[in-house]
Amino acid sequence: MKKINIGMIGYRFMGKAHSFGIEAAPFFFKNGIQPVKKVICGRSEHLVKQAAQEFGWEEYSTDWEEVINRDDIDLIDIATPTNLHKDIAIAAIKAGKHVFCEKPLSLNATDAKEMLEAAEKSGVMHMLGHNYRRVPAIALAKKMIAEGKLGEIYHFRGVYLQDWIMDPNFPLTWQLDKKIAGAGPHADLNSHVVDLARYLVGELDKVIGMEETFIKRRPKAAVEEKLNSMLTNEGKVATEYGDVTVDDTTAFLAKFKDGAVGTFEASRFAGGRKNHERIEINGSKGSISFNFERMNELEYWSKEDDLEVQGFRTILVTEGCHPYISAWWPAGHVIGYENTFVNEFADLFKCISESTKPQPNFYDGWKNAQVLDAVAKSIKTLTWENVD
Repeated sequence: MKKINIGMIGYRFMGKAHSFGIEAAPFFFKNGIQPVKKVICGRSEHLVKQAAQEFGWEEYSTDWEEVINRDDIDLIDIATPTNLHKDIAIAAIKAGKHVFCEKPLSLNATDAKEMLEAAEKSGVMHMLGHNYRRVPAIALAKKMIAEGKLGEIYHFRGVYLQDWIMDPNFPLTWQLDKKIAGAGPHADLNSHVVDLARYLVGELDKVIGMEETFIKRRPKAAVEEKLNSMLTNEGKVATEYGDVTVDDTTAFLAKFKDGAVGTFEASRFAGGRKNHERIEINGSKGSISFNFERMNELEYWSKEDDLEVQGFRTILVTEGCHPYISAWWPAGHVIGYENTFVNEFADLFKCISESTKPQPNFYDGWKNAQVLDAVAKSIKTLTWENVD
């Protein structure tokens, strides 16, 4: 059993999710790797110390450069806001560490390409954190498309809808600052939908989009406020306001290089939608539909069924023959959101063990960023823009 010592930069939402995935991966998947949660890093000492205790890390640090340059660290896990990804990743690559980085890879495609080139030149493992690829239903959809069950693809339709910032008194967090986040739901949510589109259908060719910011000024947040407390911010009186510099919603049309057409929508103002990621793909022989809020199910329609029984069928993706499921529970016993991170890190550890290239990686992050950038450009030019 080969030990991999991990240093994780970041300790909040994704830090918690990654910590769980790292811990549970070798319990369910036997791939010759024993991950060690060596050190977790963050700027606020008392908070990162608490995270280390709660998430099971051996040590904590407030200096990410010190963590990267430690001789006993093999893998750097980046779970920070987007504006920090590039500097941390390139420093880790130069130090010869493998790198796992949360999505989106960077603030723009130029930075993403620089990160990709550094990683490829060094030869280290690099993986991008798009955990929805690790949903068994999505992996099954990929297999069905590859086997030709949908035939020629005509349509990709994707939405990712949330409602957690609809309250005008919701504070001005880093997710609403363009310098830190790069964009609003366009970066946070559309990046996931674009990744699934590329994974299942192929590369995008041209795009045209629109965006809107509904609430343009918000009360400033205390630095150490947590998201859960912000969502229950009743009774607090704002004393200082700042500008929202990102989109609240972005939608765009796309043409794929293989001739398919696509529609994409991401919003944090879709009342009643908490984490509604849904895709539908229509082809000449069949269609599939997936809703993450019912993540263990895949809907499938086949033109080849007899007309009297044609219609969408619901596949419960929990059989041992389904992707990832053989490592989990008996048929019918569903898995949840947190388990996508287990599958994700299990795949990363297997790639390290076998010296194979992880997917998605920094190349996918760069191609994804090209799409997001092209949409942003099209919003300014009011015309179709090429992705490449």
